[in-house]
Amino acid sequence: MVLSSWKRRGRRTLVAAALTTTVIAGTAGWASAHEQRPLTGPPPGTASWRADHALPVRMPDPASATPAQVGSFFAGLSPSEQHELVVRHPSVVGNLDGAPIALRYEANARALRAERDRAHAVAGDATRTEQERSAARARAERCGELLAPQRRILAFDPRGRGQVAEVYGDLGTARHVSVIVPGSDIDLDSFDRARDPYGTPAGMARALYRATDARTAVVAWVGYTTPVGLGPDAATGRLAEAGAPRLARFAQGLVAVGAPRPAVFCHSYGSVVCGLAAARLPASDLVVFASPGVRADSVADLHTRARVWAARDDSDWIAKVPNVELFGLGHGADPTSSSFGARRIPAEKAEGHTGYFTPGTDSLRAFTDIATGDSTGDTS
Repeated sequence: MVLSSWKRRGRRTLVAAALTTTVIAGTAGWASAHEQRPLTGPPPGTASWRADHALPVRMPDPASATPAQVGSFFAGLSPSEQHELVVRHPSVVGNLDGAPIALRYEANARALRAERDRAHAVAGDATRTEQERSAARARAERCGELLAPQRRILAFDPRGRGQVAEVYGDLGTARHVSVIVPGSDIDLDSFDRARDPYGTPAGMARALYRATDARTAVVAWVGYTTPVGLGPDAATGRLAEAGAPRLARFAQGLVAVGAPRPAVFCHSYGSVVCGLAAARLPASDLVVFASPGVRADSVADLHTRARVWAARDDSDWIAKVPNVELFGLGHGADPTSSSFGARRIPAEKAEGHTGYFTPGTDSLRAFTDIATGDSTGDTS
C-alpha cells in the first residue's frame, strides 16, 4: 500500500516535471535562452584594494569581511581618509556593503564616469567591429543616464551584462526601507526600460515610493545575474543560488549603516533568490509575487523571522507552471497556496505577470501598507 502510494506520487511528480518543461519550452523555447555565467565574488578592483597599504590600519578584505566589519572600518577613518579611498578605489567602495551610503554614491559616480569614458573610447575605435562599437555607444549612453544629478546609485558593476542598485528617497533618514528584487531578463540596460515600466525594478521602486508619499526609501536592486528568457536558467536554481548570498549581504549592509530592516519585494524568479536567502536576510517582510516557487514547501521551511506574503493575479501566466522540484528542475510549492502558510495579498486588479505595481491596483495598495509598516495581517 505504501509502495503503491509512493509510485503514484512519483508518477505525478514526473508528469508535473514534464509539464514544466513543456510550458517553459512552449512559452519561450529552450533555444531562445542563453546559459548565463553568474557574477560572484568581491567587487571589481579588489586586487588593487588588497595591495593598498597607504593607511596605517589594515583594510577589510571585500571577499570575507562582514558588512558590520566594513562599517566599523570606515567609522575609524577621517573624512579625508574616506575620500582618498573613494578616489583610489571607486569600484570597491561603491559596491562594498557596510560602507557609508554617501561614500558609495560618490564612488559609483566616479566609476560610472570611468565606464562612460571607456565606452566612448571603444565606440570611436575604428579597429573595433560595428557590433562592439554599437554596444559601446549604448553603454556610454546608459552611464550618462545614471549620472543625472537626481539619481542615487548605491551599486554599479559594469562586468558582464552589468549590475546596478538605485535608491529612491533618503536612506539616511527613512523610517522604512524596501528593496525590489527582479526576475528574468533584467540587467544594467533593462532595469528601467521605458516599455512595461511597472515590470522593471526601477519602475516598481518608483511606483512604491510615490504610493507611500515618500514615507519610505526604496532600492531597485539588480545585484545578481538574472536568467535570460524562460529556458534552463529560469527553470533551475543555479543563478538563484549564486544571487542569494549577494542579496543577503546587501540587506545586511543596509542594516550595518543604520537603516531599518527592509521589506523585500521579490518578483518572479527573484522570489527564488529571496527564498534561498531568507534565513540570512535581515528583512521585516518578505513579499513574493508572480512566483514560480521559493524552493521551500512552507513558510516554516524558509527559517525567517520576517512576515511572509504572497500574491498572484488570475491572469498571470506563472500559474501555468507546475509547482514541482525534481532533479533541480522547478522551484517547489506555490507560495499562494493555503498550505504554504504565507499571508495572502489581493491582486484582482493587477494584470499579467508584471502588473502588480501599476497605480490603482489592490496589490500596490497592499504593498504600500507593508512598506510603511501599516499592514498588520492578511490583506485579502
